[in-house]
Amino acid sequence: MNKHIRFIVIFFAVYCLTIACSSIFVSEQLISTSESQSNFNRQLTIEQEDTILNLWWDKGFRPQEDEALQKLVDNWEKQTGNKAKIYFYTLDARSQKPQRYLQGGISPDIFMSFKAESTLNASLAREGKLTDVTDLIQPIREIYDQDILQTAYYYNNIDKKWSYYAIPIHQATIHIYYWKDLLEKVGRTEKDIPQDWDDFWQFWIDVHQDLKTQHQDNIYPIGLPMSIEAGDTYQAFEQVLEAYNVKIIDSEGNLLVDDPKVRQGIINCLDWYSKYYRQGYVPKDAVDWTNPDNNRKFLNRKILMTTNATLSIPAAVRKEPDTYNNKLGIVEFPNKPNGERMRHILLVEQAVIFTDASQQKLAKDFLSYLIQPEIVNQYLKDSGRHSPTHETLYQDSYWNNPDDPHTSTVTKTLTKSLTRLIYPSQTPAYSLILKENVWGRSLEKILLDNVTPEVAADEAITRIKKIFAEWS
Repeated sequence: MNKHIRFIVIFFAVYCLTIACSSIFVSEQLISTSESQSNFNRQLTIEQEDTILNLWWDKGFRPQEDEALQKLVDNWEKQTGNKAKIYFYTLDARSQKPQRYLQGGISPDIFMSFKAESTLNASLAREGKLTDVTDLIQPIREIYDQDILQTAYYYNNIDKKWSYYAIPIHQATIHIYYWKDLLEKVGRTEKDIPQDWDDFWQFWIDVHQDLKTQHQDNIYPIGLPMSIEAGDTYQAFEQVLEAYNVKIIDSEGNLLVDDPKVRQGIINCLDWYSKYYRQGYVPKDAVDWTNPDNNRKFLNRKILMTTNATLSIPAAVRKEPDTYNNKLGIVEFPNKPNGERMRHILLVEQAVIFTDASQQKLAKDFLSYLIQPEIVNQYLKDSGRHSPTHETLYQDSYWNNPDDPHTSTVTKTLTKSLTRLIYPSQTPAYSLILKENVWGRSLEKILLDNVTPEVAADEAITRIKKIFAEWS
C-alpha cells in the first residue's frame, strides 16, 4: 500500500512539473473570455503558441462590452484565418499590472491601456518597449482628429526619435450624471440647473435639503470621488483646475508650479474640492472608492449626482427605457467661476504593441483591421461606453440621435464645446503624476490626516517637481 501511495505522489508531482514547464502563469485578476465572472480572480495560463495573438484588454462594466470585443475578434479570425485569445483585467489593475508582467519577462502582443494619461505608455515608449505603429496610422491619418493623434506621439530614448507608438481607439470627457426624477420630486426640472459655477454646485445641496423635508434623507447631494485608488479623482480634479484656470504646465510643456499664482490656485482648488466632503455632502467612504464605486453608489441612488468620463452609467440602464430616458439626466460642467465657457478635458484610450511581443505581424494586422472606420464604429456602438476618435464617424446618426439624450450630449461636448487634451499629450512626464494620483493623495491628506490645503499643495508641488526632474 505504501509503495502504491508513493507511486501516486511521484506521478502527480511529475505531471504538475510538466504542466508548469509548458505554460506561463499570469495571476492578478486576468480573465479569459471562456471564464465566467465567478472565476474572475483565478490564475490563468497564457499559452505561448506561435499562431495565436494574445490581447490584454480592460474588462467592461457590462457583459455587452466584452461581448462586443469578442464579436470583433471573431470577425477578424473569420476574415484572416488567424487565432486570438483575449485576457480581460479589471479597471483598477490596468496601470500597474502590465508593468509587473513586463518586469517578469511576460508581455501580451496587444495591450489596451487605460486612458493614455494614466498608463505607462509614455514611459514604455521612452524605454523603447513599444513598437512604432506609424505605418498603421498613416493610411487613415486624415480621418483622425489631429489633436487626438498627438496623444499617441511619444519619444523613444533608445532610438532617439519621436514617433507614433500607440493607436487611439476611443475618447471621452467628463460629464455630470444626476437623477431627474428626484429633481421633479421637489418641483424642479433640468431647466432649473444653473450655469453659474457657484450656483450650480449649491443647486444640488438645495435639492438635497428639499428631499430631506420629504423624509428622503438617505442620499448625498454630491458624488465627487476623493480617493487615491480611483482615476475618477484626478480626472475630476483636473477639470476643477481647468475651471479655475490653474495651469500646471504651459503650451510648451514647461512646469509652472513655482509661480506663486499657480501655487495659490492649487491651494484654492484643493480647498474647494475637499470642502464638500468636510461639510458632509459627499459620502464618507468616497475616500475609499475604486473606479466603479461612484457608479455603484449613483445607480443605487445613494448620491444625487456624480462625475463620470464615459457612458458607463447610462449604459448600465440602457435596457430600462424609463430610467434611461426619463429618470437619468446628463449635463455638462457649468461655466467657469469667472463666467467663461468651460473647456472640457479630453481623455484618450490607446492600444499598443510591445517590442518583445511574439506576434508582431498578427498584432499589426489586427489593429489595422480594428481602426478601419466602419469596423471601429460598429465596435464602439456595440460596446456602448466610449466615443470615436475618428472625426468622420460622427456623421453616423447613432452618435447624434436626439432620442438618445446621453450619447447625443456627449457627442455635442466632443464636437461643439470647448475642449483640450489632458496634459500628458503635451508632457509625457505628467502621466506619472496622474499614475501616482498626486491629487488624490493631497485630498486624502486633507481629509484623513487633517493637514491644511497649503501643506497638501506644497507636498504635491514638491512631488511634481521631482517627477519632472527624474523624467528629464
